[in-house]
Amino acid sequence: MDISALSQMQSFTNNGNLITILSIDGGGIRGIIPATILEFLEAQLQELDGEDARLADYFDMIAGTSTGGLVTAMLAAPNENNRPLYAAKDIMPFYLENSPKIFPQRRGLLGWLMGLLNSVMGPKYNGKYLHQIIRKNLGDTRLHETLTNISIPTFDIKTLEPTIFSTYEAKRRAVLDARLSDICIGTSAAPTYLPAYYFKNQDEQGNSRAFNLVDGGVAANNPTLLALSEVTKQVFEGNPGFFPIKPMDYGKFLVISVGTGTRKSENYSAKSAAKWGVLGWLLNGGSTPIIDVFMQASADMVDLHVSVVFQALHSELNYLRVQEDNLTGSVSAVDLSTDENLEKLVQIGKNLLKKPVSRVNLETGLFEPIENGGTNEEALEKFAKMLSEEKRLRQSNSKSRTSINGTSN
Repeated sequence: MDISALSQMQSFTNNGNLITILSIDGGGIRGIIPATILEFLEAQLQELDGEDARLADYFDMIAGTSTGGLVTAMLAAPNENNRPLYAAKDIMPFYLENSPKIFPQRRGLLGWLMGLLNSVMGPKYNGKYLHQIIRKNLGDTRLHETLTNISIPTFDIKTLEPTIFSTYEAKRRAVLDARLSDICIGTSAAPTYLPAYYFKNQDEQGNSRAFNLVDGGVAANNPTLLALSEVTKQVFEGNPGFFPIKPMDYGKFLVISVGTGTRKSENYSAKSAAKWGVLGWLLNGGSTPIIDVFMQASADMVDLHVSVVFQALHSELNYLRVQEDNLTGSVSAVDLSTDENLEKLVQIGKNLLKKPVSRVNLETGLFEPIENGGTNEEALEKFAKMLSEEKRLRQSNSKSRTSINGTSN
């Protein structure tokens, strides 16, 4: 690919009114839920602009964590025709086909005991199939080659710092221009579930950097704020690809943030947790409380912050959070890959489209329907029209500028 993603963003944002962002949470096999939402959104764009329309054509930045990072790469990586590797409608079949092999289920008492032993002695799954399928699909494609800007968080356990892989940073520091396969394996390495991941990357000048990575959810399970920060950094640092915006002018942002579902009830109690030691926090009724706690806390804090800012600056109509916050039982697991559970997740995604647009209550932290907000399906239809209009405006302005420049020459 000759034109970098950053150059492509420059050609777009100089000619439009908005900076468009798509964010996808982490959540293991629950990535089926955002896959359903994104399939609907892309279908709406195709109705407006033709069957070749792809999400990467409309978003200046796509950010994803863990399973969301994998979806991000699949949507933004180029195929042999320099078009997105996956259409949104292909994401769900990918999960349905590969999840049982990524998270093989052990059956019966013996299987349960073996799983318990593995969880104590090492990660629950060896990750071999996951690594294989990611490498097969993404090959040697590197970060700078994506068709739009992306941002994928990981966490380096050697330095105890988040490591953010973004096309912007890859242009500034070539040593971060890693293969997408390595990035996706790193951001998916959920502690206790999958092994931590080591790789070394080297730039053309021979500079190298080693990475010791675990799941990006440790840093930002909901990467919406990360995406906003990456774009804002480009604006403040004078990137010529971004039109000038006034400080805190959030009306220039159009943000769609898609969650992987959460459960706000039937969780843990202080009475029971008070008795837990290390093992109790790691294993409880088939779940891992300590992982659930810090990843959910991270996601909720981001949504709370973004909601507050957009509401306070009267730009809430430009921010859409699509999230199911009432998961119960087995569907809340990140690794239960039985056919029955996978089909339930598909249905949850479809039902979520019909649910009312909701916003986090700043006092309770719970999602509450917005008055006269319509359904998520209706909101996505509206956002699809805004995205289509923005793309048409950019194309029109680009042609006008080309014509003027050509005349002046």
